[in-house]
Amino acid sequence: MTHPEPALGEQALRRPELRPLWHTVHTRLSSGRPVTRVRLGPLDDAQREALADLLGLDRLPDARPFVALARLEEAVTELCGRTVCETVTELVGPLDNRAGERRRREEERAELWTWLEGHATVRAQPALADWTASCRAVGLVGGSTERTRSLLTDALTVLAALPAGAEPLPVFAARVLKGESHALDDGTRLSTLVLRALAALHDTAPPQSAADRRALWTRAGVADDDLSATVLVGGLRPSGDGPLARVARVCAEAGQATSLTLAQLRSPGGFTLVADPTLVVHAVENPSILALAVRRFGPACPPLVCTSGWPNSAAIHLLRFLADQGATLRYHGDFDGEGIRIAAYLLDKTPAQPWRMTAADYRAAVARTPHGPQPGRLTEAPWDPELTPAMTDHGTAVVEELVTDVLLADLTEAARFGAGVFGVSHRRSS
Repeated sequence: MTHPEPALGEQALRRPELRPLWHTVHTRLSSGRPVTRVRLGPLDDAQREALADLLGLDRLPDARPFVALARLEEAVTELCGRTVCETVTELVGPLDNRAGERRRREEERAELWTWLEGHATVRAQPALADWTASCRAVGLVGGSTERTRSLLTDALTVLAALPAGAEPLPVFAARVLKGESHALDDGTRLSTLVLRALAALHDTAPPQSAADRRALWTRAGVADDDLSATVLVGGLRPSGDGPLARVARVCAEAGQATSLTLAQLRSPGGFTLVADPTLVVHAVENPSILALAVRRFGPACPPLVCTSGWPNSAAIHLLRFLADQGATLRYHGDFDGEGIRIAAYLLDKTPAQPWRMTAADYRAAVARTPHGPQPGRLTEAPWDPELTPAMTDHGTAVVEELVTDVLLADLTEAARFGAGVFGVSHRRSS
């Protein structure tokens, strides 16, 4: 068989009438899936004649013919000595792999959501599971996993930095997000994402108004000032001559609780603790527990902090400070959905450990008061995987006030070994 000169073969392949063939073959081969034949058309008479010449047909093909790829491969190789893939790459452009690209994008999306669900902030606060599910349902930002991961990373950075230290929103944003002072402005994608997360944490509907959004930021310590953010304490007798140390000591010696502002806690030379590896500071959710403890122990009250529900910036600041000074922190709250979320939040934001907050503690409490209110929406308790299933099974909340006697018994032991004075040994309670 006589083969045409390569140049003549190239010229034959470049006939304008064959363009529909090459574009169709390029599209099919770019699918990334096996191809055995392609369907053309409708072709006009000139295009049908060109196809017949290429394939060596003795008659014109139909207007919408099928072309076997193996036959096309033979014809192209005979004309120019190259493959069909090489030919369409030169005549049309590089081949894609759409199936491979789809698989790659699917793998990237799956990896993104796995990363989000396994992020340390999400694991530490299981109430964010609903938020991660909503992020997945909304989908990718602009169809891009990279842009979505960047946005989620910023949102998680913000959540990890909360509660804020009574800063204006632009100041907080600039500090946390590398100078991007307007990143959390009302209406931005990031602000909306963070507020949805805060709504999930607090078990509220996503904010619909400017007032709702301000309220959520305030709960997160952003909109409050350093005077309105306060924390209740009892039995704190720090050393030092600063106003805060003196106020705390006077109240402790009088057997009274006191409210400390964030401004006082931040003031230079606030107070210090004598190094003591056995010092324990207990924290509770409800002011009534603090009130009962102060009434019971008077001037001998052991160190006690009250978060008054969700801990604000003053409570978090104080607990972190106490831990930095060497104190061991123990926290107790309500056995209900909100109490579990508060505990998870506080244990994530401070070095505190749970105090009487296990499934066994809950079962013992509910055995004494089996007919409490419904616990509300329950989320996982990271410190004890058995706690939430136990609460689900019983369907009963146990508020902190109902276990006051158990908590006061622990505090009685603490008071016995230190009389509530910082720097004097306090035995750890269970």
